[in-house]
Order: sequence, then C-alpha cells, then structure tokens
Amino acid sequence: MNIDNYLLYDSLPSLDLHGYDRDSARVAINDFIKDSIIQKHEYITIVHGIGSGVIRKTTIDTLKNNKKVINFKTSYFNQGMTVVQLNIE
Repeated sequence: MNIDNYLLYDSLPSLDLHGYDRDSARVAINDFIKDSIIQKHEYITIVHGIGSGVIRKTTIDTLKNNKKVINFKTSYFNQGMTVVQLNIE
C-alpha cells in the first residue's frame, strides 16, 4: 500500500511529542521506530504539533537520518502530524 492511502487514517500507532524538548523528542522517535519495527508496523504517525516548529524540524531531521524510514509525509488534514513508512524487514 502507498503512504498516501494512510494519510486519511488515524488508527495507526502514534507517538505524541507535545511537551518534549529536541533531545528527548529525537530519542523518543528513534525508540518508537525500533519498537514499531519489532511489532511489524509498516506505517506509524508522529504528532509533533504546529507551535514554533522546533519539534517538527527535529522530527523531520530525525526521520531523514534514520535508515529504517522509507518515506514520510505531513498529514493532509493535520499539519501537526507526520505519517511515516518503515522498512520492517
């Protein structure tokens, strides 16, 4: 399935980063990705919020640098959420 098809669903496993700082967000994202791969979740969501954009930028940078991330996109209906496709193999 394509990542665009998942942008409409909110039933995916999700991580809410509200209240996190940059460093703790980075660690939480990488841990969530590891756990999701173990549980064979190919698609996940990360809720970073809109705010000042600091956590959103941290999220994007962390996803770009994680080799298990195939693709990611901001949700069409919620600019404070990113949908991520993982390599679960």
